Amino acid sequence: MTPAESRALPAPHPEAAAGSDEMVSYRTPVGLLAGPAALTSTSTAPVEAPDATETTLAAPAEAPTEASAPTEAPAEAPAPAEPADGTPALPARAWWRRWTRRRQHLAVGGLFLLAALWVTSRIWLDPSGRVASLYTGDPAQVQFFLAHSVRVVLHGEYPFYTEQFNYPDGVNLMANTAVLALGIPMVPVTLLFGPAVSFVLLVTLGLAGTAMAWYLVLSRHLVRLPLAAAVGGWFCGFSPAMLSHASWHPNIISQFLLPFIVWRVLVLTRSRRPVLDGALLALLVTVQAFINEEILLFTALACGVFLLAVLVQEPARWRTAWRPLGAGVVTCGLLAGGLLAYPLYVQFAGPMAYHGLSDAVKDYGNDIAAFFAPGSPTLGGNQRANINLAPNYSEENAFFGWSLSLLAIGIVVWLRRELIVRALAVTGLLFAVLSLGERVSWWDRELVSGPWQWLVHLPLLDAVVPTRFGLITSVVIGLLLALAVERAWALRVADRRTVRVLTAAGLAFALLPIAPMPLRMVGRPPVPDFITADRWRAYVGPDQTLVPIPVPSMGNTHGMRWAAATNLDFKIPGGYFLAPRNGNTGDAGRFGGRPSGVGQMLEEVATTGRTPKLDDRQRRRFTDELRHWRAAILVLPVRQQNAEPLRRTVEELVGPGHQELDVWVWDVRALTDRSV
Repeated sequence: MTPAESRALPAPHPEAAAGSDEMVSYRTPVGLLAGPAALTSTSTAPVEAPDATETTLAAPAEAPTEASAPTEAPAEAPAPAEPADGTPALPARAWWRRWTRRRQHLAVGGLFLLAALWVTSRIWLDPSGRVASLYTGDPAQVQFFLAHSVRVVLHGEYPFYTEQFNYPDGVNLMANTAVLALGIPMVPVTLLFGPAVSFVLLVTLGLAGTAMAWYLVLSRHLVRLPLAAAVGGWFCGFSPAMLSHASWHPNIISQFLLPFIVWRVLVLTRSRRPVLDGALLALLVTVQAFINEEILLFTALACGVFLLAVLVQEPARWRTAWRPLGAGVVTCGLLAGGLLAYPLYVQFAGPMAYHGLSDAVKDYGNDIAAFFAPGSPTLGGNQRANINLAPNYSEENAFFGWSLSLLAIGIVVWLRRELIVRALAVTGLLFAVLSLGERVSWWDRELVSGPWQWLVHLPLLDAVVPTRFGLITSVVIGLLLALAVERAWALRVADRRTVRVLTAAGLAFALLPIAPMPLRMVGRPPVPDFITADRWRAYVGPDQTLVPIPVPSMGNTHGMRWAAATNLDFKIPGGYFLAPRNGNTGDAGRFGGRPSGVGQMLEEVATTGRTPKLDDRQRRRFTDELRHWRAAILVLPVRQQNAEPLRRTVEELVGPGHQELDVWVWDVRALTDRSV
């Protein structure tokens, strides 16, 4: 069997008859991967399946070598008998083919949605009362940002900066992934059901939508077999890395625009309307920038590396691709740059802007052993076994398991003669190496310094978490799986059924250990009735703050949920966010605002339950901080952990409080009134 035989192309699907320049031909590969010859020739290989669609990203069929066996025309199957009404009959085994493409897409999308609901089922039982079992700060932060989108839409609030937390310094939202492109469409849901429901809905749609987007692009532009596209889309949407982020980062798992961005980049390499195609790409880039800029940067880097890998192997392709690609990229850069110029200015030079990530995360890297272990939120996962293989459980960006890792290597070896497979292998391997970080380790034992140490200080890359490069490798493996299923299904062997059964068994063997499981959840304290009943409004004015006890920080984000539940109608000090280390624009980033001595003391009391000894100096310092925050009241939930030690500590600082509904309240307006 020759490579040309394994890529035999059928007659074009009716959907290919549109003829627009951006519509991909179903008879010949197009774009940079097509090569000059393929742009003017059509395949004469025998037809395999009557409903198959053409690949557009795959390399053109190679000419058979002298040692190759001659191509034989397939025997014609007898035509099925037609029923009396004249409609053509189809064999019983072709029930899937009787479905229209729209029905096929709906069926696959329904399966993806059911899988996403399975993954998020435990949090759907009580969105407001359940949260991921570890690192509860990220969901609270995202819910705060969703409430900010409500204020942007209803009150015309400035979208890129807010003083509703970390008052009075505020927070640069463009530098904190405020998910405006997700939050604004979710405003009706947030208003009707609250930000907690919007959060879990975004997670569900992010997983299912990403899988469906990859399925649609793959089925139309890479593989002919719907099963192959479904397998590739499944892994891109439900890989261990995606499941790892699902509990905390809906902005990272909402990758449904990425396959279309990749497709439009490849379209540019053969476009006859590069300006228009560049403008379409610019719109996609602009929207993705308001979902997650880091994922957008990863997409650009991956596309660049992939195209370079193609050109290095076959430089002749550059002659037909450079003009439309250059014109399209310039158009995209100018239009997207114009649309994003002001938001990016705010991000990098506006108030509370920072340069570079916090030291706590900038050296996050994958352990080599992580590539051969199943992820924690999977069928074969084990949190205890993975404890030293990833920076934390929200950053398990590799974790493919032994079976899938070996299968991916086997696919590359098997299909190594195909240009696209070699280019994908180079791309996946490069970013897998970069994901190891500055120090390469094996089972938590440092081996050598990694190549990331030479790149970490470059502009833009200094804001990247290196372990997340594993997300690119995950997508590459998804594409390899799609290609492998397609090629295996098209093999011309005597016992084709056996080959297909073995292919399905191999997929089950590789994917079953990393099959998604429901995300682990724990209960969390409800928003106090004092907040939901609006009793706080009797105390807090427009330019004053409500101070939750303990003061909101990276480890105590309940106060952020209180504010989000009211659509940010009151301000709070502190919070969980990234800001300049010393509060000066341009400093390196850190988690949280200016250090608060009293805030740290109250956090320690909440953690340990030990009441500190206080003196007049500490009381004066606390009063000064309350004045800086323009505090109106201090609020301590009665059910707060170590509530009694916290109550005694606050009373020693500002005097006795009173209980109102389910909280302790201290009215400190007399202490913080500047006129007094």
